Amino acid sequence: MLIEIKNLSKLYSMEGVDVQALKSINLQIAQNEYVAIMGPSGSGKSTLMNILGCLDTPTEGYYLFNNVDVSSLNDDALSAMRNREIGFVFQNFNLLPRMSSLLNVELPLVYAGVPKHIRKERAMQALSRVGLAERVNHRPSELSGGQRQRVAIARALVTNPGILLADEPTGALDSKMGVEIMDLFNQLQQEGNTIILITHEQEIADYAHRTIFIKDGEIHSDKPNARK
Repeated sequence: MLIEIKNLSKLYSMEGVDVQALKSINLQIAQNEYVAIMGPSGSGKSTLMNILGCLDTPTEGYYLFNNVDVSSLNDDALSAMRNREIGFVFQNFNLLPRMSSLLNVELPLVYAGVPKHIRKERAMQALSRVGLAERVNHRPSELSGGQRQRVAIARALVTNPGILLADEPTGALDSKMGVEIMDLFNQLQQEGNTIILITHEQEIADYAHRTIFIKDGEIHSDKPNARK
């Protein structure tokens, strides 16, 4: 099992008031699964995403990633886990505006200390994989919204992560570009990637193999989808 969460809870203290964002969550995600996580604002889905992405740690319970107890790691080990095992795709792309597509995709490899010639080769491969081999020298301002998101996906893929974690990846795109990006996720899953998608849109969640619905910090449903 790639991901196993056992009795996981998260408690925040805000202005002296304790807020329980997650309540005894239990969850398993296998290698090469495609999972959508849904829920209303304040449901706990963002907290769960942050824990899955090693951006936060639980108050109680366990998060096992490839049998490593992530919940016990210190900040340095969490940072290393994020850079090595998790590819992030964000709603607003988070690209550096003055850098080319190629340099944006290389960034995670720069942080990992990968030599320059290897960085360039791997970034080129990642951009080719998302259909942007002809746009490697373009800056974000010279690309469409869909192309910018493809650059962001290439950046997420360049470290060959264990999971691809996408937070509202079509939220800043029109419907046509959104379909193109979701078709790309389908392709990546078929090529072997594990994808965890955070969304509030049912039509986007329907692309996944299964949908987990969170409400009031608890999993209310976890069921397979009829694939598009």
